[in-house]
Amino acid sequence: MLLDRARTAYRDWKARPAGFSFARQGVRRTRQTREILLPDTSIKLLSFNIQAGIGSQKFGDYITGSWKHLVAHPRSVETIEQIAEVLSHFDVVGLQEVDGGSLRSRNMNQLMHLASLGDFSFWHQQLNRNLGRLGQFSNGFLSRHQPFEVKDHRLPGLPGRGAILIKYGHPIQPLVVVVAHLALGEKVRNTQLAYLARLLEDYKYVVVMGDFNCRLEHLEASPLASLGLRTVEADSLNTYPSWAPDRHIDHILLSPALQCRHTRVLADCLLSDHLPLATEILIPDEVVAATREHRLPLIS
Repeated sequence: MLLDRARTAYRDWKARPAGFSFARQGVRRTRQTREILLPDTSIKLLSFNIQAGIGSQKFGDYITGSWKHLVAHPRSVETIEQIAEVLSHFDVVGLQEVDGGSLRSRNMNQLMHLASLGDFSFWHQQLNRNLGRLGQFSNGFLSRHQPFEVKDHRLPGLPGRGAILIKYGHPIQPLVVVVAHLALGEKVRNTQLAYLARLLEDYKYVVVMGDFNCRLEHLEASPLASLGLRTVEADSLNTYPSWAPDRHIDHILLSPALQCRHTRVLADCLLSDHLPLATEILIPDEVVAATREHRLPLIS
C-alpha cells in the first residue's frame, strides 16, 4: 500500500501545475506601499511547529502514521487550510517544520499557501534540510509588516537546524525577531544557543521564538541566559504533546525592555503534535521614533 501511495504521489509531482514554485521568499502587496513602517502600538505574535500538516493526534500516530512523512495523506491540504485560519488572527508568525514542496505536501509550498490564505503581505522560507521530492524541511515566517532585513543562519551541529533573523523599523533602533528550531541533543543545542547569544548581543529589542526542544529550566542555565531574555507568562505554557501537553518546549523570549500582554497557548488547536504559543508585544517608543524619523524606502 505504501509503495502504491508513493507511486501515486510521484505521478502527481510529475504532473504538477505550471505555477508550481520553489521560491523562498515573497511579497504580496495589497495596497500601495512606498516606505517600511511599523504600527504605533502593538504586534500580535504566534510561534507554531506545524508538523508539515501531518497532524498527529496521539503517540501511536508516530508509528502508524509514519508514512505521512514520505507521501501526502488525504487530509493534509485540509489541515493546512485549518492552520491558515488560526494564523490569520496574528501579525507576525514564526513556523517550524514547514514543507516547501514535496511528495508529502502534494508538491505545495506550504508557507506560500499559508501566506495566501492568511492574506500576509510578506513571507520567507528557510530551507534547512533538502531531501528533494521526499521533503523540503523548513522554518518560515509570515508578516503583515515589511521587514527591512531578513537573514538565514545555519545553526552549528549537523545540517538541518536553522534560525531566521528579521529586522523591523530602522537600523538605528530595530525590533529584531528570530524564528528558530533547535537540536534535540543538549550539547549541540547549547552550541546553537551560544551562537544565537552572540548574534543578538548588540540589540536592545529582541524576540526569540520557536521550537527549542527543551524546557525553560535548561534555557535559564544555557549560554542564551547572558542576554537576560525573559519568557512570556501565562497560566500554562505547555505546548507538547498537543493531545496531553506536559512540556514547555516552544518558547517566546523577550528582551527586558519589551512589554507583552495576552499571552496564551491555543489549547484547542489540535492540528499538529505541538500547540501554538501566542502573545502581543507593545512597540517601544524608540523603535517607532527611529522608524518615523529615518524612513526607509521600500525596495522591490
